[in-house]
Amino acid sequence: MVKKSSDHHEHLPAVTGGTVRSWLWHQTKPFTPPWIVTGIVGAAGAGANLAWGGSAWAGVGLTLASVGLTAATWHAGRTTGRQRRLHSAITVAAASTWTTAAALSGPLTGPLPDLYLMGGAALALSWNIRRVMRSATSEAAEPADKGLLEKVGLARTKLKEIRVEPNRVSVPYELPAGELTNDDIARAIPRIASALDVPTTAIRVQHDPDSARKGQFVIVPEDMLKTPTIWPGPVAPGQSVAVPLRIGVYDDGSDLVLPLLDAIHILVMGMTGSGKTEGAVDVMLDLLTRSDVAVWLADAAKSGQDFQPLLPAFDWAALDSHSVAAMTAAIQAVIPVRTRWLRDHSYRAWEPAAAKKQTDPAHSCRKDGQACGCPGLQYLLAWIEEAAKALRELGDDVFTGIAQEARSAGVSLVLSMQRASGYQLSTDTRASLPAALCFGVRGDDASFALPEEVLDAGANPSAWGNKRKGYVYLVSAGVDEDLYANPARTFWTGPSGEYERAARWVVEHFAAVRPELDEVTAGAAAKVAGQFFTERRARALGAPAAPARELTEEQESEQEVAALVDPEDAELDATAELAPVTANTELPAAKPSTEEARELLEDLVAMLAEIGPGTVAVKDLKPYLEQLGRDRSWVSKEMKRLASEGRLAPTTEDGVYRLVPTLAAA
Repeated sequence: MVKKSSDHHEHLPAVTGGTVRSWLWHQTKPFTPPWIVTGIVGAAGAGANLAWGGSAWAGVGLTLASVGLTAATWHAGRTTGRQRRLHSAITVAAASTWTTAAALSGPLTGPLPDLYLMGGAALALSWNIRRVMRSATSEAAEPADKGLLEKVGLARTKLKEIRVEPNRVSVPYELPAGELTNDDIARAIPRIASALDVPTTAIRVQHDPDSARKGQFVIVPEDMLKTPTIWPGPVAPGQSVAVPLRIGVYDDGSDLVLPLLDAIHILVMGMTGSGKTEGAVDVMLDLLTRSDVAVWLADAAKSGQDFQPLLPAFDWAALDSHSVAAMTAAIQAVIPVRTRWLRDHSYRAWEPAAAKKQTDPAHSCRKDGQACGCPGLQYLLAWIEEAAKALRELGDDVFTGIAQEARSAGVSLVLSMQRASGYQLSTDTRASLPAALCFGVRGDDASFALPEEVLDAGANPSAWGNKRKGYVYLVSAGVDEDLYANPARTFWTGPSGEYERAARWVVEHFAAVRPELDEVTAGAAAKVAGQFFTERRARALGAPAAPARELTEEQESEQEVAALVDPEDAELDATAELAPVTANTELPAAKPSTEEARELLEDLVAMLAEIGPGTVAVKDLKPYLEQLGRDRSWVSKEMKRLASEGRLAPTTEDGVYRLVPTLAAA
């Protein structure tokens, strides 16, 4: 007995197990189908000649059949490679053409025998060569693929047809059933990146929504975002805010767009130096060219330092704590007023038509079915820059309520902060901010900004930190979910001086495009925020405040009398005799000074802020008048003073004020 070899002879049959002839047949059998088909074509041509030789109608039918068969082959090959599709179509066209000619004139007529022998052999050999090359390629590639997958813990994973595009490779995969899931793919991304020697952010995974074990790898080997893209100008100047804002580019060169009306409320997060402010400027530069949106900016932390060139274009810029408190109270107050307006005009939510004059009877507040002609209602964006300070001073619940109630009022809330965490934002507030722009962060901070499935798909902003300025991930309704894990980079406004030049152009060139704040919103804000709203432009731009309205002599006299008379004593008879004083009456304590009384009043209001229902009225302080050593009119004046300083927020009810947490901390 001949012993089998252990290397290249292992595939040769043993003498006792078979013959050389059977081995040769086993090796050549995969290459016989093209030759068998060639023989069938020759027999078909001879048989067709016996049946239809010399028939004109048969010639027409065979010609149409040849064309149809070739077209069907080309169509059927659309899911295969380009070379295989072309090879198949040429083979079918040649075979059907020869068969038609042989059927009409005979297979042995003219050059048909030579064409059959040479052409048939050539086509059969071409398919044999194709099979040999494919087998060689598979044998060379398969071990490498399997070796890589085994190294990263994905053994037995099947890789399907690879699609190569400029700087982008897509590799569909199928995990072994019952052994691995897409969660295992997410955990393997760092090891795959190490094996391919690329950064982890260069690999992302797109899961098949209909399968727990299928999807595709997307590999971007070269970082195309290293060179920043200069801000190209507004994408839709003069149009509605409903048109998405263009704020940067993805790593494949496509536009990074923010659909504000779909995003509604946004959390913007990024550590110092990550480019978060640059991204905010990109949003503002595009937003301030639109025709139906008003922008309110709150920035008490930096007093609007990064937005100075754009301040004239904002409808309201609150640049100190008192102004921010007043703006927050105004946002709370305008939401129900705007919602009622939209309801009365038959809008389920804000849309561009709501910003125009209401000439459509379908959107009329009149009961007779006629157009009402009411002025429109602009969209409102409230951007809270460095929101951590506002959250500390005003409380997290304030913004939770705004985010939850503003959805249908045409109001968007943006909270921009360096580091969002459970200590600053409650889960309720975070859940009310459905969209996120996440720049570079530290460690696990990204888990508070980006959904878990986006992080599992390969998003890793902690890999950038502040080393990749402007790099960002965008998660928002209205954006293709496959792009959530794709890195992007916001536009660069250029070196020093270029940003100021671009901002000045936007402020001046689009001044006529930007609308005045609608009367509905302005009226509600003025009633609550008072002079913080009515004098908002002067306060933001540093101009002297508008002079107080002059009063007539009669009005001044009435105010002086009102200040001297306690409202509770207004009906008393001033000429009536006083009651006799008993002998043992104690002398009253010394009256507090004005400053002492003011400090005591603030302490009392702070106490009420902790135990009260959220508002305080002048009448609530009645039990403490003796302790203050003042009458009710004095308390009323002081409450108005606190409101004018932004430490209390007026409400729609006279003499009742909303408590502002900054007062409690004073």
